[in-house]
Amino acid sequence: MDAEGMIKDGFQVKIIYEDNHLLAVEKPADMLSQADDTGDADLLTVLKDYVKNKYNKPGNVFLGLVHRLDRPVGGAMVFAKTSKAASRLSEQIRKGDFGKTYLAVVHGVPTPPRGRLEHYLAKDERTNTVRAVAYGNAEGKKAVLDYEVLQSESDLSLVKINLLTGRPHQIRVQFSAAGHPLYGDAKYGGGANKPGRRIALWSLRIACKHPTNGEDMVFTSKPPVEAYPWNLFNHRNL
Repeated sequence: MDAEGMIKDGFQVKIIYEDNHLLAVEKPADMLSQADDTGDADLLTVLKDYVKNKYNKPGNVFLGLVHRLDRPVGGAMVFAKTSKAASRLSEQIRKGDFGKTYLAVVHGVPTPPRGRLEHYLAKDERTNTVRAVAYGNAEGKKAVLDYEVLQSESDLSLVKINLLTGRPHQIRVQFSAAGHPLYGDAKYGGGANKPGRRIALWSLRIACKHPTNGEDMVFTSKPPVEAYPWNLFNHRNL
C-alpha cells in the first residue's frame, strides 16, 4: 500500500505505510493535524474517512492521534489503528523511545555546527504562543533537542534535528531563542521573515517499535525539494 494517497480539499495526503495496527502518512503543510474551531480540513478526520471507506467499516472509526505537527509543518506522522497500538505508542513517547527527526532551514549558521539546545518553555494558552523562560520559572518545561548543520547557503542553513522532548512549537521557539529563527516562521521569526512565506520545517523521520510484534519501524518523508528554500540544498544523502 506504499505511495497510495488521496486528495482532500486541495491537500494531497500520501500513505507511507499501513497495516492492521499502524497508519503512517505524509501530512501536507498547512493542514491541521486534528480539527479545531476554524472548521478547516484536518488530517485525522480525512484519515478516518479513508479507513471507513476503504474497509467498509460501519459506525465510528477508531484512529489514535499519538503525536501532532503544527499546522504549517509537513512530513511523516504515525497514527494508531487500534486502542492497543495507541496505548503502546504513547508509552514509547513517554519513555523517549519514539524517535522524531526533523529538517529545518534557519537564518544564519548555528555554532557549533553540531550541538544541543536546552531551554525552558512556557505556553500561553490564550494566544497559543510559547516563549523561552528562565530556569526555575514555575511555568517553564524543559525542552531539549540535538541538531546538526548539514549545509549553508545564502545566509540560510539546512539543519537536521533530533527532538528529545515534545513541547509545543519547540523547534521554532528554541532556534528563535538561539538567534536562528526558522525561515518563514512569522510567529517566532521576528523581523527575519516576510509575511506570506511558508515555514521551512519538515518531519523527516519517525522511528518506533511496532506496537504488537516489536519490530523496528522507520517512516520517512522528504520536504518539497523543488521549492524555495529547500532547493538551495542537496537532499540526496538524507
